[in-house]
Amino acid sequence: MRSLIDVLDLSTGEIDELIATACDIIENPAKYSEACHGKKLATLFFEPSTRTRLSFEAAMYELGGHVMSVSSGASSSAAKGESVADTAKTVSCYADIIAMRHPKEGAPYVAAKNASIPVINAGDGGHNHPTQTLTDLLTIYREKGHFENLTIGFCGDLKFGRTVHSLISAMSRYAGVKFVLISPEELKVPSYVKSESIKKKGIPYVQTEELMDVIGDLDILYMTRVQRERFFNEEDYLRLKDSYVLDPKKLEKAKKDLCIMHPLPRVNEISIAVDDDPRACYFKQVLNGKYIRMALILKLLKEAGTL
Repeated sequence: MRSLIDVLDLSTGEIDELIATACDIIENPAKYSEACHGKKLATLFFEPSTRTRLSFEAAMYELGGHVMSVSSGASSSAAKGESVADTAKTVSCYADIIAMRHPKEGAPYVAAKNASIPVINAGDGGHNHPTQTLTDLLTIYREKGHFENLTIGFCGDLKFGRTVHSLISAMSRYAGVKFVLISPEELKVPSYVKSESIKKKGIPYVQTEELMDVIGDLDILYMTRVQRERFFNEEDYLRLKDSYVLDPKKLEKAKKDLCIMHPLPRVNEISIAVDDDPRACYFKQVLNGKYIRMALILKLLKEAGTL
């Protein structure tokens, strides 16, 4: 049974196919409006989410399918101590496909090993968020038309940001890519991410604490939120949370075709004054998330032989 736990579970060819399907959905929505007629998606979200959960649900509805939702651990049998494995086996009796978000790293992997239907990892702790990465890739493709020869700046929380780790892994497979890693010392990219996805592949990279020193070099600027929920120490969070705030003044030095991205939710790391800048792509990302999840649901149900 094919599931999606890590974006690297997909080859670059499969990512190209998903992007092609998503673009076709955008151009021809009526063609897909009954593609999942009679199929059911279970969204099991044991951690708070707005965009990811709603985009999965909107994706399934727009494919003509149905949705069953668990929106918190407290409202499920997990509150009674049920294991992830047993939850997966149980939900497999009711649904055709599962999207799971869980605070524990590896929980969707355990679910996939025990489910008899496809499981999509919708985020597991600070580990992986493959459908956000697919969303990011579709956004880059629609804005730039290609993945090669891009200089990508990641700014903010690069230590706990699972979206950053996943996108670095995904983009490291394309030729001519360069990474610029912008963060305070305490929130630097983990050494294992640098080792596996950057150094081992010989990808050029720059590490800096100063956004303004590098902003003019970037084709893509991926801003991130400093996440209170990933900190053990409130004092450290308060000290670092406003490390980088992107505003129109800073963008004066940026390229005219810079693509500004953010996985959202935003707190104050991007000024609302930036929202009207044509380079702001973060709300386009939100919409792209629905389309790429529609493409992924179709792919996994077809490979499972249930569509």
